[in-house]
Amino acid sequence: MSRIGKKAIAVPSGVTITVDGQSVKAKGPKGELAFTVSDHCTVALDGDEVSVKPVDNSKTARSMWGMSRTQIANMVDGVANEFTKTLELVGVGYRAQMKGSALNLALGFSHDINFPVPEGLKITTPKPTEIVISGIDKQRVGQAAAVIRSFRPPEPYKGKGVKYADEYIFRKEGKKK
Repeated sequence: MSRIGKKAIAVPSGVTITVDGQSVKAKGPKGELAFTVSDHCTVALDGDEVSVKPVDNSKTARSMWGMSRTQIANMVDGVANEFTKTLELVGVGYRAQMKGSALNLALGFSHDINFPVPEGLKITTPKPTEIVISGIDKQRVGQAAAVIRSFRPPEPYKGKGVKYADEYIFRKEGKKK
């Protein structure tokens, strides 16, 4: 039995949920999101709570149960208050700045990297070595952060690269004479 799937999703004030068969729509002060639940699960709206139940006891239904519940919970949380990811640039000369609708990154290559901001996301650079990505869709925020990090992932010897703000870089000792 899914422990996450059993929990009902509380809908905060200011957020409206519409369930139409397998389609779930969430509308709030930050925006609107939609999700189509798998046929292996059923969704029910009970007042100010949303509950997800599996259709039967098959392995597929049980795996879709918790995932569907989490997707809907992330939608509700996203339209109520945005998700944010913070990236840090560590290295001499590494910097980031917004140029129009693109993020310009100087990461020690012979050229700068221009990353176009995906639609529905907002990227800011409060400091030249800090990037803040925010949006209502948790998956898109995380994907954009992962793509930016992949341009120069942190290396274990000097710790240089693009890292998440809460990420710990396991450091290695260099060569010995």
